[in-house]
Amino acid sequence: MSTEAGLQAWLNSRIETWQQLLPQLDRLERQRDHSTEDALHAIEMYRALGRDLSIARRILPGSRVTRALEARYAKLHAIIYRKPHDWRACLRTLFREEIPDVVHELRSPIQWVSLLFALSAAAGWWLITAYPELISLLASEEMINGVESGKLWTEGMLNVAPSSVLSVGILTNNIVVALTAFVVGIFFGLGTFYIIAMNGLMLGAIFAFTHQHGMAGELLKFVTAHGVVELSVICIAGAAGMMLGESLIRPTHGTRRESFQHATARTSRLLVLCALLLVGCGFIEGYLSPDPDFPMINRVIVGFGYGVVMIAALTGRLFGRRPVRTSAEH
Repeated sequence: MSTEAGLQAWLNSRIETWQQLLPQLDRLERQRDHSTEDALHAIEMYRALGRDLSIARRILPGSRVTRALEARYAKLHAIIYRKPHDWRACLRTLFREEIPDVVHELRSPIQWVSLLFALSAAAGWWLITAYPELISLLASEEMINGVESGKLWTEGMLNVAPSSVLSVGILTNNIVVALTAFVVGIFFGLGTFYIIAMNGLMLGAIFAFTHQHGMAGELLKFVTAHGVVELSVICIAGAAGMMLGESLIRPTHGTRRESFQHATARTSRLLVLCALLLVGCGFIEGYLSPDPDFPMINRVIVGFGYGVVMIAALTGRLFGRRPVRTSAEH
């Protein structure tokens, strides 16, 4: 028997081994924490597969068998040489580098969305001031009846439900609103425009309505501690939604699909921080905001203090990011 015929027969005997190799590679690829035994086994497979591939290239160049071996060899090579998974390092990179970079990219959309929210709130104030009867379109009948009878709906919230239960409900609602403002951006940004405009319109209308009944100060007292960060985060989520819409209107990565995938991957990182900030808002709104004995000055300190924390988190400085120096500063 010739040497090549012998090698051919030997390769044929290895086919079953190669078929069993694929599920093992899939398992190794899915896992991140491998035992010493798994690592040694992977290295042994790597050497054996390299030897088989060398022989296959020599006697079966360009064949389907050789191409299959090349694919398995490349996959195993990527598994062995991939960087170790360190979730602490990933989190540090996420909060120090990736999220601040997204925020920097979204500076202009955040400004425009904030302006839209402010203008919508002003429009809501003017609308109810000029046409008070339209409040029924923006507020529930129970809320309207309560304000007209001299009772703000926020009064007695602590008596209705414990602070812990109240906080969970509030933070869940806040996160849903922020996610909605982000997700509806897929409608070419129009969905986000609607959500932000409606929230601003309702806020301005409710303040105008309570002002007509001499209760705007009480409502402001309730909102101050949590509202600064809560409204800011909703605007930030809206800006992220606008980025999704813009990726569909003006693709920047080949096709609309690629551009949308890139925008989604970028902005979804920011939503992680938005959700964490809204959790803090939920606790403040559940524990501090409804407490009538909590003085206004303390509410202002909490509200704007939490706002400073939010800015530090968005810029990465809260997590140890150092400001970038320009060449002129050196």
